Amino acid sequence: MTTETLQADTNAFGPLKFPLFRDRWIASTVSSLGTWMQDTAGTWLMTVLTTSPLLIALMQTAASLPVLFLGLLAGATADIYERRRLLIFWQCWMLGSVAVLAVLTFIGVITPVTLLLFTFLLNIGSAMNNPAWQAIVPELVPREEIPNAVTLNAASNNIARALGPALGGLMIAAFAIPHRGAGWVFALNSASFAGVIYILWRWKRQPIYKSALPAERIAGSVRSGLRYLRYAPDLQGPLIRAFTFTFFVSAVWSLLALVAKSDLHQGAMGYGILNGCLGLGAVIGATTLARIRKKVDADTLLLATTVYYVATFLVLALVKIPAVVIPTLIGAGFAWTTTMSTLNVSVQLSVPAWVYARALGTYLMTFQGGMALGSVVWGAIAEKGSTRTALLCAAVGLAASLPFTRRIHILKGALPDLTPYTFKRPLPGFAATADPNEGPVRISVDYRVPLENYAEFSRVIHSLESVRLRGGAVRWGIYRDAADAEHLNETFVMESWLDFLRSRERMTEADQAIRRSVYELHRDPTGGDELPKITYQIWAGEVEAAPRP
Repeated sequence: MTTETLQADTNAFGPLKFPLFRDRWIASTVSSLGTWMQDTAGTWLMTVLTTSPLLIALMQTAASLPVLFLGLLAGATADIYERRRLLIFWQCWMLGSVAVLAVLTFIGVITPVTLLLFTFLLNIGSAMNNPAWQAIVPELVPREEIPNAVTLNAASNNIARALGPALGGLMIAAFAIPHRGAGWVFALNSASFAGVIYILWRWKRQPIYKSALPAERIAGSVRSGLRYLRYAPDLQGPLIRAFTFTFFVSAVWSLLALVAKSDLHQGAMGYGILNGCLGLGAVIGATTLARIRKKVDADTLLLATTVYYVATFLVLALVKIPAVVIPTLIGAGFAWTTTMSTLNVSVQLSVPAWVYARALGTYLMTFQGGMALGSVVWGAIAEKGSTRTALLCAAVGLAASLPFTRRIHILKGALPDLTPYTFKRPLPGFAATADPNEGPVRISVDYRVPLENYAEFSRVIHSLESVRLRGGAVRWGIYRDAADAEHLNETFVMESWLDFLRSRERMTEADQAIRRSVYELHRDPTGGDELPKITYQIWAGEVEAAPRP
């Protein structure tokens, strides 16, 4: 698949023809509606409980911080455990935590600290749920439909964002006591998780990737995910851009309640409408993004949305006229979903199945980390200075980041073939069967490379380094024989024999293409077509001699 294929695909609603994806999408939309109603009700309830800008901004931090700490762990669990059961468990967690919050609100014992605590607990469930939730998309639709499926998922969330804040604000305004209205919003959100649980309970899952080897342990899964990230530039780019963008743009989400209350002199309903404008713009973006991709490349899209958000900050800081702020926020919602959908798609199309959820967990961790950190920074600036000062600082910072983020390209060129590669030749037999956990293991590959091919070989072999390290190698090196310039030796080390077997499962067609280009530069010294000689060596530990009789 190429980026041109993505740009040519304009059937934005294509994934909905698959019944399982459609049912999941509907249930998710209902649940997201409840979540956004709660987001508005909870933030507004905080403005009733306290006048501190920092505490109000910390509502966004409480929603984002769990992902910062748990994103990679959530991805690791989703890659090694059965995703359907994980999703059911965490949906039940969220249902229960919101139900308790609703009860506490109804009986009038809610405090700023309690509200922050249960918002944090709810979002622990969301943080652990989201990587698995996004990682099942390739199990529901064909690969060529993934960009549109990701955009439809964004549309689901943003339809809820368009309606939820207004409904949440309306429910609070309908009651003389804000606590009672907020309590009903929390209760409805708790009930909204039931539909998702039902869809997951009925799902007969058939995973697209299933290892024949024993599952990794949590710690090992986290380490292998971090190792993959370290040696995968195609994944690093979207993560850097996601963190930078969300760090600055979090000023809108964390300070909008203060803008509505203090600058525009609006109540809960007015705040809900302003928040809903962001959602409305996001829905417009989600439904038109497939056509936009056909005409505009990803880098240009991201540049345009960043510049628009600089303008949005300036409007929110300097303009106090709702008739100007409202259309600006609609455009900001459009720019938000365009940016986040583009970055999400680039992550999903740049990683193989074995590390899919870990990559998404890292993306969500980076995304929400930017939101959490940014919310604290802009809330603190607003606390010490003013909301206007915080928004102007965000505008200057985002504009200053452009020269750096423009160097990071997204969805440019041909996409890698991430189909798992099947080795034609089995591993050689051993005198003694290796213990899978025995190690470290050293793999040595001997090449004969004519001197005229050495420059090309040195370039390609160092491309193979990333393949080895992404797959699980802890060390890698290429050495040239001091006595024979045409003899080169590649050596890499795995922590155990089992890790080496896993590295073979993890090799993709794109990885194999690099390996093949290295092998093509090898010359059999006998003039035949023998491949490079490979030897496998397992650490020889000291063995105590048996006592003499």
